[in-house]
Amino acid sequence: MALKKRGKHQYGDSQEDIREEILRYSRQNGYDAEHFADAVCKCGRRQFSVLLDDNEGAAIRICALCKHEHPIADSQEYLDGAELGECACPCGHETFEVTVGVALYVESEDVRWLYLGFRCPTCGLTAVYGDWKNEFKGYRELLARV
Repeated sequence: MALKKRGKHQYGDSQEDIREEILRYSRQNGYDAEHFADAVCKCGRRQFSVLLDDNEGAAIRICALCKHEHPIADSQEYLDGAELGECACPCGHETFEVTVGVALYVESEDVRWLYLGFRCPTCGLTAVYGDWKNEFKGYRELLARV
């Protein structure tokens, strides 16, 4: 599995490729992602529509099969002030595989930055759709909430 650049976008073959894109993007951002979690619905499905406000640092995933809504990571704490917008791929589809990556503070398990990566299963476009400063204590707990 490897990303392929076509035009100005990256395209992947599987959800694993989202991690590669988050790594590329995070290096450019200056806070390298070190740990990752893939979103999986309680029904087992891995495709979601996503509502996002990266200014507020909040996102909700909605299962494409059972329609269960789940705040991603610590988003529940920021939803009151969020203006969520629906994410869409340039190809027009609005369902994604979702992976979260986090950068940590040096010699710490505390989160410094969060990256929200998507892959469109229709066309394969793989990109970071949101990223924000995150001060969550303990990355394992945060990633368990993806």
